Amino acid sequence: MILQSQTPTADAYSVIREDMVTTQIEARGINDPAVLLAMRSVPRHKFVPPEYLDQSYADHPLPIGYGQTISQPYIVALMTEALQLKPGQSVLEIGTGSGYQAAVLAELDVDVYTIEIIPELAELARQRLIDLGYANIETLNADGYFGWEEHAPFDAIIVTAAPDHLPQPLANQLAEGGRLIIPIGPVGLVQTLWLFEKINGDLQATNLGGVRFVPLTGEH
Repeated sequence: MILQSQTPTADAYSVIREDMVTTQIEARGINDPAVLLAMRSVPRHKFVPPEYLDQSYADHPLPIGYGQTISQPYIVALMTEALQLKPGQSVLEIGTGSGYQAAVLAELDVDVYTIEIIPELAELARQRLIDLGYANIETLNADGYFGWEEHAPFDAIIVTAAPDHLPQPLANQLAEGGRLIIPIGPVGLVQTLWLFEKINGDLQATNLGGVRFVPLTGEH
C-alpha cells in the first residue's frame, strides 16, 4: 500500500499563509499593504525545523535550535510596519536567526544587512536565503551589538534579540530621520519594545508595549 504524504502542497501552504495574515495580522491592526503582501509572500514553512513544520504558521514563536526562535508572525509584521520602509532604503537586522525576518524585509525592495552571532545559524540562514532567491540580503557572522560600520548609516535598524540597554554603536549607525526598533529588558521577563527615531541627531522613543525575546548575546 502506498501512503500519501501529509505534507501540504505549495497551494495548501498559500491558503494557510493567507489565513495567518487575515486572522493574526490584519485582525490586530496591521494595515500597511506592502507589509501584508510581504507576509503573504514569504514561505514561513521554509524557515522552521522539520519537526515544527505543522506549526509553521501558528500564532506563536518556534524553536530553531541553539536556544533561538523564529518570532511570532504578528510581531514580525508589527516591527516591520513600524519601520515605515521605502524601496531602496538600507536596513540593518541584528539577529538573523532563521532568516525569516530578513526575507520579509527583502520583499519590501530594501537592501538588507543582517548579522547573526551563532555561526551555524548564520550559515543555515545564508544558504536558505540564497536558495529562495533573495539577492538583496547580505549576511554576516559577528556580534551584532557593534552593528556593521562598513555599511552605515542605515535608514532603519531592527533588533530581534533583547539587550538590557540600547547599544550605542547601533544608535550611532542610524541615519538622520531613521528608525530603530528594539526589545529592551531583562532575560526571561517581559521586555519593552521601543521604537527610536533620530531627529536632529537625538533619539526620540516610543513605547510599543510588552514582548518576550531571547537575549542579545555577545561580548557586551
